[in-house]
Formats: sequence, structure tokens, C-alpha cells
Amino acid sequence: MAKVSVLVVDDAPFIRDLVKKCLRNAFPGMQIEDAVNGRKAQAMLAKDPFDLILCDWEMPEMTGLELLSWCREQESTKTVPFIMVTSRGDKENVIQAIQAGVSDFVGKPFTNEQLLTKVKKALHRAGKLEALMSGPGSRPNAAAFANDSLAALTASRPAESVAAAAPAAAPRPAAPAPAAAAPAPRPAAAASGGRGQGQLRLAGGGNMACVIKALSLKEALLVVKRGEPLPQVLEQAVLDLEQGDNDVARLNGYLHAVVAVEAKPDSEWLQLTFRFVDQDAQKLDYLSRLIARGTTQKHFVPGA
Repeated sequence: MAKVSVLVVDDAPFIRDLVKKCLRNAFPGMQIEDAVNGRKAQAMLAKDPFDLILCDWEMPEMTGLELLSWCREQESTKTVPFIMVTSRGDKENVIQAIQAGVSDFVGKPFTNEQLLTKVKKALHRAGKLEALMSGPGSRPNAAAFANDSLAALTASRPAESVAAAAPAAAPRPAAPAPAAAAPAPRPAAAASGGRGQGQLRLAGGGNMACVIKALSLKEALLVVKRGEPLPQVLEQAVLDLEQGDNDVARLNGYLHAVVAVEAKPDSEWLQLTFRFVDQDAQKLDYLSRLIARGTTQKHFVPGA
């Protein structure tokens, strides 16, 4: 069976491992390489050909958008499908990436099904999907993935009309973009003005308003109101934190622990340990400034 080669680019090892495992399980014949940032990927692309690029946006040394722009300027990579795997789903970011020549988006956090759907679409459009269908991996109906990815991304509108007609956040097939101002749970000690509050987006679907109880460069201790479905240990997620002026910091990670705040099985409040996976210097600097300002809730009173 002919090999199809894919390059996975992300500064977070946890995300790279998730993507590679998902692709290997679905396509045993696929050849997969990875790079820790855009600069490393640039060197690999200049040396070897790849059939598909899956790339994060925010990375040190060279961002995903910079790598995309470089790829579209090179004869060897200007037509290679380039999927941005990112938590940046705002209209402005979508338009910027479309103008640079992106093929499609996968929003973080993502499920295996969401990722595979976009990969199959991209490989079908490039005429590479059939090379994997004859092997022991997935055998999708190629015609099912013939839809124009950008048309689906922009709600079937032509790319040039996105600026005028796109919604405030890019559509996400199974995990809607976060609401702009969803309120966090407000127990008795919640600070006024939103200090210590955020929004958690889960790969399994759904957004959860949260209070930040403690924060370090490695993890955040969050308190959320129990809902359905329940958050799962090792579930991928994105923590959105307001930075002011309508700017949002998106921190990628996973749930390391989930416990009840109250000592009873029907506890209304849950405490989540959220481990960060980003290696981006700007995000680490942002976390350092948050820690220095003490943007946490010291005294949480469940059910108050």
C-alpha cells in the first residue's frame, strides 16, 4: 500500500501525541512525523515531501500562520493541504488564515471524530485518501468527504464574503465556540469584576464557567458547577481567560483530576485540576503575570 505522509506541528507534546495516536489507529499505513514548532517544521518540509500538514497556531520561534504563509510561497508545498489545529476560532483569525491559504480548521479541544473528519476531507481533495482505504485502517466512503471544507467552515458562504457575513466565532462541527460572556459560578467569595473567573471548553462538548481557586505555571485548580456530561480525567480542554479589551487567552491542556468539593455523591460543585500543555513563551509569561497579580479565589464556599 502506498504511504501517505503527514506532518504534525505543535509545541505541546501532549497534543502531538494525541493527534499521532488518533491517526495511527485510523490509518495504520500512514507515515507520521512531528515538529515542536514552525521553525523545525520549515526545515523538515524543505528536506522531505509531505501529503498533509496539521499545525498549531500559537508556537514559539515561528507561529502556525507564519509557517502557512511560507508554505504557500514554496513551489513544493504551495498546494499541500494545511489544517490549522487551534483554539483561535474568532472571525478575525479565521479570515486571516483563509487569506494566507489555509485548507481547513480543527478547533481545540477536539474529539478523534472531528479530527479524522477533517483529515479525510483534506486527503480526499488531494487524491490521497484512496491510498489508505485499501489497507487495514478506516474505509470511509470517499464521496462523503467531498464537501468543500472552507464552505463548511464559513456556513456555505464563499471565502471572500466571510468578512461581511461570518458569525462572531468560527463554526465548530461538534464543539461550539465559547460564548463571549458566559457567567462563571458566583459563590459567596467570588470577586467582583470577574477576577479569578474563566471558561472551560471540553473536548466532549460543552462549556463550563469556572472559578480559579489556585494557579501555577503547570496547572490550575478550578471549581465548576456540576453539569452533564461530567468532565472526564485526561479529557482534552481549553481554558479561556479574559485579558481585557475583549481579548481572550486560550490555554490548552487536559483534566488531571476531578473530585467533588463537598463530601457527598451528589455534590453540586466539582474541583478540577487542569494541567497546561502549551510551551509557548507568551502564554507562560501571561501565566506568570496572572500568578503575580494573585488572580485566584482563596476562599471558595460551595453552594453559597
